[in-house]
Amino acid sequence: MTFSDLGLRAELLRAVEAQGYTTPTPIQLKAIPAVLKGGDLLASAQTGTGKTAGFTLPMLQRLAEGPRPAKRQIRALVLTPTRELAAQVGESVADYGRHLTLRSHVIFGGVGQQPQVDAIRGGLDVLIATPGRLLDLQQQKHVDLSKVEILVLDEADRMLDMGFIHDIKKILRVLPAKRQNLLFSATFSNEIQALAGKLLDNPEMIEVARRNTTAELVDQAIYRVDREKKRELLAHLITAHDWQQVLVFTRTKHGANRLAEQLSKQDIPAMAIHGNKSQSARTKALGAFKTGDLQVLVATDIAARGLDINELPHVVNFELPNVAEDYVHRIGRTGRAGSEGKAVSLVCVDEHGLLKGIERLIKRDLEKRIEPGFEPDPNAKPEPIENGRGNRSGRNGGNRGNSNRGNTQNSKPANRSAEDSRAPRRRRSGGQGSRQA
Repeated sequence: MTFSDLGLRAELLRAVEAQGYTTPTPIQLKAIPAVLKGGDLLASAQTGTGKTAGFTLPMLQRLAEGPRPAKRQIRALVLTPTRELAAQVGESVADYGRHLTLRSHVIFGGVGQQPQVDAIRGGLDVLIATPGRLLDLQQQKHVDLSKVEILVLDEADRMLDMGFIHDIKKILRVLPAKRQNLLFSATFSNEIQALAGKLLDNPEMIEVARRNTTAELVDQAIYRVDREKKRELLAHLITAHDWQQVLVFTRTKHGANRLAEQLSKQDIPAMAIHGNKSQSARTKALGAFKTGDLQVLVATDIAARGLDINELPHVVNFELPNVAEDYVHRIGRTGRAGSEGKAVSLVCVDEHGLLKGIERLIKRDLEKRIEPGFEPDPNAKPEPIENGRGNRSGRNGGNRGNSNRGNTQNSKPANRSAEDSRAPRRRRSGGQGSRQA
């Protein structure tokens, strides 16, 4: 089946063809007709399977058939957990809607709000937003959400992990009762199903991948190594195997900075992205990485959530995540939409408990390797693991990979301010430009 068989307008088909896509992915085959029918939808698909286009294409089609918005009004609202994901969804809306006369814009914290206010003033067909900045503008009466026809919660599981549920509830209270609701998530957790029960009205349910499965095209391997030798092993693997584009995950922001600096000193171009980096620095690093000018991008979990990099060949877990489900999200950055990828994890004795939790979650034993010259000390003793806030969890793995609990970088108070910060009013830098979708 092709995109033309799904009932999409000619303008959308032209845009899809320009992007080089000919065959819909499984989530697109199921989601596009469901959204076009106008009902609510609860969809779960492994990250990288094309779910953004799964809601963007039919959403644009439905909007193209309706009236234009009045001043400050929004017709379709897409909520995302992070700035990077908001920007990427905004790019998709602009790319797929290039032949339509719809207006879209992206707003998030960490940049001056005035350009965003100016863009919203005339009304928008599509607004892509992080919850905190949207609430700021709504409470200041810069945006009118009373006429929203379509609400999309993208990466809803991550929004819950980051503690956005209270902001989402506030936003829901100012939306019209009659609207189409689309909830997209990487997993169908119990929390997601509870949210869906309150938000959705007799939704169609789509689940393309089994819950908490890892991408089948990702070659996963564990390298056992002493904690003090991780950096040397990473540099060795990158140079020995000539890895040209590597996304590396660390547990903490400080660790990401330190690792990027150390790799750069070894003539391996590297930069870090995390919540404490300015938006311009994050955009610069991500742009250089996507174009191939930057060899290694070192990221924390939240900063990298939703990153969409075509045919990314290598993901490295420099440190295993404290939450087992984050392993699935991390390695989902590679092996996307049919391409192959490699996911390598450097595991020291401190992380054996975390590794067991991950293997229980994905229901498979990962291949264990030892690189010659980097053999681990068999007598090494585990030490407490530092979490994202500089605290120490228990010995040998802390919470052992239990989802959404324990001392993790994803703890709710820590990441709200880091990833969806409400910009001080004195700042006037940047802001996403208005896009003709």
